[in-house]
Amino acid sequence: MLVSVAGHAADDQPLSNAQLDQLVAPIALYPDSLLSQLLMATTYPDEFAKAYEWSKAHPDAKGDAAVKQVESQNWDPSVASMVAFPEVLITLGGQPKWVKDMGDAFLGQTSGVMDAVQRLRAQAQKAGNLKSNEQVTVTSQPASTSSSQQVIVVEPAKPDVVYVPAYNPTVVYGAWAYPTYPPYYYPPPPGYWFSTAVMTGIAWGVGIAVGNALWGGCNWGSSNVNINVNKYNNINTNRKIEGGGDRSSWKHDPGHRTSDYRGGSAERNRRQQDFNTNQREQFRGRDNAGTRDVGNRDNGGRNNGNREVANRDNARENSRRQAAQTMENRGIGSPDHRGGGSAGQMDRNRGGGQGGGFDNSNRARGDTGARQQPSRDNALTGVNDRQSGRDSARGRESMSSQRSQGTSRAASSNRSGGGAARSTHQRPARSGGRGR
Repeated sequence: MLVSVAGHAADDQPLSNAQLDQLVAPIALYPDSLLSQLLMATTYPDEFAKAYEWSKAHPDAKGDAAVKQVESQNWDPSVASMVAFPEVLITLGGQPKWVKDMGDAFLGQTSGVMDAVQRLRAQAQKAGNLKSNEQVTVTSQPASTSSSQQVIVVEPAKPDVVYVPAYNPTVVYGAWAYPTYPPYYYPPPPGYWFSTAVMTGIAWGVGIAVGNALWGGCNWGSSNVNINVNKYNNINTNRKIEGGGDRSSWKHDPGHRTSDYRGGSAERNRRQQDFNTNQREQFRGRDNAGTRDVGNRDNGGRNNGNREVANRDNARENSRRQAAQTMENRGIGSPDHRGGGSAGQMDRNRGGGQGGGFDNSNRARGDTGARQQPSRDNALTGVNDRQSGRDSARGRESMSSQRSQGTSRAASSNRSGGGAARSTHQRPARSGGRGR
């Protein structure tokens, strides 16, 4: 009678080595790449069950071609990859409780599961049942500084051909160390080549030609699994992994799981939060933050551009007003300035014949013009755009034209009789000077 793992450990307690070995025993001798993808797939027990039913309905589908046939299914890529290996799905898919327990153990105790695989491989190797042959290459790596356990790697002898082993865990590992927790053994269903019970050793099935369907890997140094990005993207064309690097650490996606986790709703919430955090870290500075940065730059550029246009328009308007004021001031006060007199004296000379009111007005205007002369020069000097230059040029031309017209009118007035009164009022001091 098989013992249930759940009956020996509370949901909030980690599994013991004996319980982990019991769970891992049916798959510990699988090639590393297939093992890694199977461990990923068991974390989605609902979709694993769907893939199992699909494989039963398509008994001849296998390899990359089978994976392409389920491309339209909304399954996690690890689950979809299992249809390439019908022996695995037909044998394990009929054990939904084992699938869920295995997936929960892998999620909750990843390094513990990986260590259990290595313990069992060492036992099978010691019993003489795990060694290189035509189907697999078995190599041993020395223990790392962080672990006293050596690493046993199992790889397909031919990279593109995978043989799925069939074995009886109660035999292949030799004497079992935990009588209370005997290894799980699920004989294949009738009708398949591996349906005959394997009493001793390991039986190897028919080789399955695969290319990109086998994209997983075991990272024994960090006791985790990873993804060969290039192979993964070649077969999962509609769900590619973006970013640089040939290898990517695998992350569980709660969106592909509807059944609860070991630990209940609290564990589900934690898994969802972990996944959301991972997504934010993955896309920070590339999608959302990048979009915000671009948007801010665009808005800032538009705002700055609008302010710059408004400033130029204001500068042009101020320049026009200053030029108009300057033209008026120059037309009244400039001749006398050049002659050494004051602006007020110029206004009195020009307006004397028309009454004191006009004289006072012109005096005020002349004084204003004299006071504004320095600020006018500074204002015009500070205007740098072309429009302001053109406005200033037109202002100078207009002032020059007014001075010319003023000179002509004065000359004409002096010659005519209508200017006699003005000449009589303006000339005596200068005539007297010449007489002396």
